Amino acid sequence: MYPSPTPPREVKIGDAAAFAGTTPRAIRHYHQIGLLPEPGRSGDGRRRYGYGDMIRLLWIRKMSEAGISLDDMRAAFDEARDVEDVLERLEETLAAQEAEIKRQLAAVRRLRVVGSPLGLLSPLVTDRLSHLPPDALRPSDLDALLVTERIFGPLGAAVQASVFIAMATHPDLRAEADRLDAADAALDDTVDPHDPQVEELAAQHCAHHRALLQAIEADGLDAAEEELFEICDAAAGGEEDAQMSVFEAVAKMPYGFSAARTRCMELTARLLAGHLSAGS
Repeated sequence: MYPSPTPPREVKIGDAAAFAGTTPRAIRHYHQIGLLPEPGRSGDGRRRYGYGDMIRLLWIRKMSEAGISLDDMRAAFDEARDVEDVLERLEETLAAQEAEIKRQLAAVRRLRVVGSPLGLLSPLVTDRLSHLPPDALRPSDLDALLVTERIFGPLGAAVQASVFIAMATHPDLRAEADRLDAADAALDDTVDPHDPQVEELAAQHCAHHRALLQAIEADGLDAAEEELFEICDAAAGGEEDAQMSVFEAVAKMPYGFSAARTRCMELTARLLAGHLSAGS
């Protein structure tokens, strides 16, 4: 027969931690937050843990593995809250985590199919652009879509995508856009905002924008935009996401444009507004 070991009446914190599958540091934290009563010290000044302490440590570990928070454990031990209430809140938390994991998995799969960084944009945007050749979109195009999505939401960026689709299928429009971008970049702080070239460039921007709109309409991209609005209206169900207003978002996005470039943008907007009014 093998001798039967005599179990100790109390053990040190290291032994308690080893048996419960935790660490002395964790046990000390349980003492600090009131989850585990702090035992008295023995003659050598060290804490000793008895049977009741070990039982609670084992239950703490089991509840931790189930995802129950330390605050909820304390409430459960103190019987200050119904266990069903704790479990209901835990189920809600886990359901939210599951939904987030599914969203992240969908994003990873979209990145694999579409590629990065386009795949990082909302599905509403990537679905409109995923058919384009890899070199059809410039980094600046994706940057613009990223900012638009932040300010106007996925629908706004998906509508803006029509511009980049039109330029991808009309090389002359893309070439003109590149030329105008270079001209914009030349409007640095050395250029007088009232220099005649600023007004001339604004007129060219307006003409290019009108040409883009004509191409979008001719290619039927405007009809696709209408479908987007219908899809988003149906999905929204009359609810709006809580987010900053467009004014707040625009005011928080720095660009560092020169005075000349800012005036060029303002003049372009006025010219476009005038054409829209004349056409209505």
